[in-house]
Amino acid sequence: MRSGGSGNPIAYEIHLGWAAMTTAANERATGLVEPTVPVPRAWTVRFSLLWFGFWMANLAPIQLVLPNQFDALDHAHKVRDFGIVSGLTGIAALVTLPVFGALCDRTRSHFGRRRLWIVGGIALFALGLLATGVQRTWWAVGIAWLVATLGINAATAGLTAVVADEVPDQQRGAISSAIYGPQAVGILVGVAILTVLNNNGVWAYLLLAAALVACAVPFVARHRDVASTGATLPPSLRSVAAGLWISPRENPDFAWALAGRLLVNLGNAFGTTYLLYFLQDDLKLAHPTDGLLVLTLIYLVFTLAATVLGGRLSDRTGRRRVFVAAAAALQAIASFQLTFFPSFPMAMVAAAFLGAGYGAYMSVDQALVTQVLPDARSRAKDLGIMNVGSVGPQALAPLGASVIIGTLGGYSVLFGMAGVTIVLGALLVYRIRSVP
Repeated sequence: MRSGGSGNPIAYEIHLGWAAMTTAANERATGLVEPTVPVPRAWTVRFSLLWFGFWMANLAPIQLVLPNQFDALDHAHKVRDFGIVSGLTGIAALVTLPVFGALCDRTRSHFGRRRLWIVGGIALFALGLLATGVQRTWWAVGIAWLVATLGINAATAGLTAVVADEVPDQQRGAISSAIYGPQAVGILVGVAILTVLNNNGVWAYLLLAAALVACAVPFVARHRDVASTGATLPPSLRSVAAGLWISPRENPDFAWALAGRLLVNLGNAFGTTYLLYFLQDDLKLAHPTDGLLVLTLIYLVFTLAATVLGGRLSDRTGRRRVFVAAAAALQAIASFQLTFFPSFPMAMVAAAFLGAGYGAYMSVDQALVTQVLPDARSRAKDLGIMNVGSVGPQALAPLGASVIIGTLGGYSVLFGMAGVTIVLGALLVYRIRSVP
């Protein structure tokens, strides 16, 4: 006997309506209903300020302080040491991002589940920065920086889940630009201040840790989590481990989005991680740190413009894939420019293409991935898996890049591989069917 009561269509419609009302009530009770009310401008400003401090404390060391620290500790093996440490933190990110996300989904406290992970992660990040600055061997630097990155991954679990919890679909492009727009500003301000102060030691890490905490306080102090006290995922270790596997067959769009993000970010990391060493050892600039600052400034201008414009246009048109593909293509162009025409003037042109491409890509792609999450109850965990596609390549690329530079042909080959990898990632976005 078929369910549905075809003999009484009115009763069947009443049944469907009652089921829909019950589902909506359950969603409201558990805090899993999709958000519909736009977040206010003040919320966005505080959120953006937090990310500014977060990116500055994260990326200024990678771009400037850590390379100089490894150079001072062991000049002959600086590329190897940086690659090993970055590889170690990358492996840690592959594991901890989804695990921290799963634990964040299951956290219940009066302080708030997302807020608890944001505060705890930022505190661990700041302590890791301070510890990194006082080390005197390359391996000790690596261990201290690993502690800092564990804090980064814990805070990221809460921060990215906040967007899925509280920001409606039609606003996610703009809010994603509030995440990634401050990235370029954070790099520029961090590198500029440390360059002017000529400070790459303990005080540099102290300054970055202080800025991180100061920028986080306004958002953390005002933010209150969306209530989620009803039915939740089980808190057992077995359920956490089982949830880390998301079947590509059952969730193909999630799998394609993750694969595309991995490739695009891997290519981007190939092209940017050893930029200081490229200016210093390949182009042989007399003042490579000043050159890095110039490139960062160009990158900043184009990243800011493209991040805001890309996110807002994507929200307005309701389309994501075409913006993601076009933005990735701009990054590939930048890589090929340095492959065939390596010079500082061309590096400045490439910085413009790379900034525009990366800014637009991350703002729109972040909005896209929030639309392919498999389960509203596990947003932090699923976004943690997706964040592996951003953080993992940034941390693992230095190890692969060091091999390419040392044994496979140098920086031109590295930039060429970066461009090819980005193109492949751009093509995968069109395998996603549920997002226009």
